[in-house]
Amino acid sequence: MAPRALRPFAHRDYRILIAALVVSVFSHGMWAVAMVYQVKRLGGGPVQLSFVATATSIGLLGFVLVGGIAADRISCRRIIITVEATSLAVMAAVATLALTGVIELWHLVVAGFLVGAGAAFFFPAYSALLPRILPPGDLLAANGMEGTLRSVLQQAAGPAAAGMIVAALTPAYAIAGMALCHLVALSVLRTISHSTAYDVHLEPGEVRPSALADLREGISYTLRTPWLLWTLLFAVLSVLSFIGPIEVLLPFVVGGQLGGDAQAFGFMLAAFGIGSAAGSLFTASRPLPRRYLTWMVAVWALGTLPLAAVGIVTGLWQLALALFVVGATGGMGQVIWGTLLQRRVPRRMLGRISSLDFFVSLALMPVSMALAGPIGEVVPLWLVFVVAGVASPVIGVIVWVAGRMAQDEIAHPLDAKSAAPLGSTS
Repeated sequence: MAPRALRPFAHRDYRILIAALVVSVFSHGMWAVAMVYQVKRLGGGPVQLSFVATATSIGLLGFVLVGGIAADRISCRRIIITVEATSLAVMAAVATLALTGVIELWHLVVAGFLVGAGAAFFFPAYSALLPRILPPGDLLAANGMEGTLRSVLQQAAGPAAAGMIVAALTPAYAIAGMALCHLVALSVLRTISHSTAYDVHLEPGEVRPSALADLREGISYTLRTPWLLWTLLFAVLSVLSFIGPIEVLLPFVVGGQLGGDAQAFGFMLAAFGIGSAAGSLFTASRPLPRRYLTWMVAVWALGTLPLAAVGIVTGLWQLALALFVVGATGGMGQVIWGTLLQRRVPRRMLGRISSLDFFVSLALMPVSMALAGPIGEVVPLWLVFVVAGVASPVIGVIVWVAGRMAQDEIAHPLDAKSAAPLGSTS
């Protein structure tokens, strides 16, 4: 019998989907480096970089709810194929402009916006399509595999490959490599089965309401489903408390407190990413915990505690270990969470709920990063990280109690075969 983490690969269409995802995610990892050095090649600095990054964020947050509605109304298979085709066209155009020397900053801003908008449509459609391809018992492994590959490829391999290409040639060639990646992904996706199960969103005889009614239904379902609502609130508050310190203040801990350089900071981020991949892979290799809500909240809540020790660590290896734990527990919780959405949310609204999750989880991330800098100027860094470390455990206890997580998971056990049917409201 194949290891649990590899069971989804027994399904042909999953192999096609994950192969395309691997290439696409790798390309997104390349963009993070290629975009930076293409802006610098144009003579731009931090302000110009922020234009492109902001455009990407606007594209993502501006369209993610629309992408969720689309995933519940249009063929998910066609959505992801269209996104890859659009990404291919965008990157081919940017590469051509860069190689011919006529590229300007606004071209990169537009490209960044389209990259973000493409992700806003792709991932709700991917989340809604996966449970139509795989049996319920394989979803945990599939989500764990995705988390593992995303951490390795988008945070490590993609940026590393782009860095080598930029160093040896120019950023234009890295962008051309991204276009080639999207061409491969598109070619692979076009071989996926044309199954009606991937395209049908309604019960026989059911009439599709308006897009606005779809959005209201998704929000209403979230508000009246305690485990879903309280987990989203947990995500919002947790992201607000610790993302900013990690993204903005950690470099000053590495450089000021520990005497590290840019390479050391890169190693810290790598430790976080490797931890996330390890946690995802571990969870994919195990059955879904019987107390799945309690386990998810516990690993997310307790996983940030190592941040409280950041102010007293004396060596880079200690900081790397702390970040590894934070990444690993985050990856474990995320795999369980993605699986619960696919198994407990009605399939006909999975795209909308996935996009709401994406939107809510990311909404306060810029706020957290904007606040971290000024707070770090007036509050000792060790105290900022103590608060970041202990906030999630406190919030987690409140969420677990208020959301009645223990009672809910007992009332809704998830065995290897159970899943929310197309029109379920459980």
